[in-house]
Amino acid sequence: MSLDDFRHEALGAVASTNSECLARARAGDFGLLWITADSQSGGRGRRGRTWLSEPGNLYASLLLIDPAPIERLASLPLAVALAVHGAIAQVFPSGGEPLEVKWPNDILIGRKKTCGILLEGERLPDGRYALVIGIGINIRAKPEESVYPVTSLNEHGIFLSPQELFAHLFASMAEILAVWDEGRGIAEIVERWRAVACGIGEKITVNLPDRSISGYFFGIDDKGMLILDRGPEGRMAIAAGDVFFG
Repeated sequence: MSLDDFRHEALGAVASTNSECLARARAGDFGLLWITADSQSGGRGRRGRTWLSEPGNLYASLLLIDPAPIERLASLPLAVALAVHGAIAQVFPSGGEPLEVKWPNDILIGRKKTCGILLEGERLPDGRYALVIGIGINIRAKPEESVYPVTSLNEHGIFLSPQELFAHLFASMAEILAVWDEGRGIAEIVERWRAVACGIGEKITVNLPDRSISGYFFGIDDKGMLILDRGPEGRMAIAAGDVFFG
C-alpha cells in the first residue's frame, strides 16, 4: 500500500476517534481511513482507562478492514509502535533524552510515556473484520494522574501543531504497514522493534488481569511476545500485560 491509498478526515470535537471509525465501518466504509479530532469527550485507553483529550494534542484513529488473518494480528501493535516512534523521531531534537518503545507499544521519552495506543476490533454484520488503531500523543498537555510517569513533547522542546505531527504519522504508518505486509513481514518488524526497545535486561513487573509476575525482560520472541526471565523458574512468554520497570 502507498500514501495514496489512505484517506483523512479532520473533525472538531468528538466523543472518540476510535468510535467514529467503528461507526464508519458499520456504515460500510472500506477502510484505510484516518479520523483526527481537535479534542475528545470520551477518549479511552487500555483496560477501560480514560485518556485526557484536551486541544493541542494529537488524537488520531486509523480504520483497517480485514487487515490480516486473525492469527497474524498479534504483531500489529509492534508495527504501530514503530510507526509512532518514527513519526516522533522526525521532530525529535538530537541529543535529547532517549526515545524508546516499551512493550508492546508505549512510546517513552526519558522513560516517561508520551503516547497512548489502543487497538479495537469488531466483526461486522457482513462478516468483515474492522480494526481501529487509536493514537493519542501528548504534544502540549498531559494527564495530571497516571499509573505511569508521563510527559509531553513540549516538555522536551518540541513545539508543533497536531496537524504537523499527523503529517509525519500519516507517512510513517503507511511505510510501516507496507513492511508489516498483513503480518507476513513480522521478522522485519520484530528486528526494528528490538532496535528501539526500552529496558531489555532490566527487572520488570508485568501486571496480568489476575496477577503480577516479576522477572527480567529478556526481550521479545519472533512472534512479538514478551519473554520474562524468572531465573530458576525459567522463561515464560507473555502475550499481553502492563509492564513496569524496577
